[in-house]
Amino acid sequence: MSEISSVLKTLLAYLKRPDLYPELRRKIIKNTLQRKNAFKGKEKTNSWAASRAVSQQEAIAKLFGMKMDSFRTLYAEVLKKSEQKQKECPIKMGGAGALELIYYACESVEAKHVVETGVAYGWSSLAALLSLEKRNGTLYSSDMPYLAQDGDQYVGCVVPENLKPYWKLFRFADKESLPKIFTETPAFDVIHYDSDKSYNGRFWAYNELYKRLKPGGIFISDDIGDNSAYQDFCEKNHFETTVVEYEGKYIGVFVK
Repeated sequence: MSEISSVLKTLLAYLKRPDLYPELRRKIIKNTLQRKNAFKGKEKTNSWAASRAVSQQEAIAKLFGMKMDSFRTLYAEVLKKSEQKQKECPIKMGGAGALELIYYACESVEAKHVVETGVAYGWSSLAALLSLEKRNGTLYSSDMPYLAQDGDQYVGCVVPENLKPYWKLFRFADKESLPKIFTETPAFDVIHYDSDKSYNGRFWAYNELYKRLKPGGIFISDDIGDNSAYQDFCEKNHFETTVVEYEGKYIGVFVK
């Protein structure tokens, strides 16, 4: 599909969904008046992140006092089946990230309430749910419909059926999903951010999410090298953060 065809298909899909008009308006502004916003401070933050980055294994040991080695063994069969589901999926979405970091974050605080933004295949969802099911907890997820790909039915496809009773998925942009989620649960043990990559979008969400993070709770943000939103957020609030290097990208983690 050409870029023009994709844009037209996405626009038509938006027009059929009045509940998504607020996000359509934001996207038009983002892609016209605020095009440079997505990469604001990128060079500064990549230098900052590289200077302090540690491995996922080091971060889990430092922050949670745990070893990550057992995760892949313990859930080998689940991960194998989920990998097969991804291979069979006819559309392309974001792949698996630092699953151990999410899982052990949930384990370390014995999480019962977790919120994430961004789902795609559902790898981060799977990591959180594998921990949450032990305590009959709930994962609240915010993810926009894949309007250009006719792929809504595949969102979260790697999550096994037995874990879905612990999962609530909200199919709107963060600015619509998060207020709905906060109405259901006002405080969270772990937050995982992986959605709107723009500087403004991140900064808004970081502030809203942080207010709902319990003391001692864990805040994780993927792809913090895209722009300086995470660095600026941490420095503005004097947060001591750990930076994890994973497959050439950076993840930010701190404990409230």
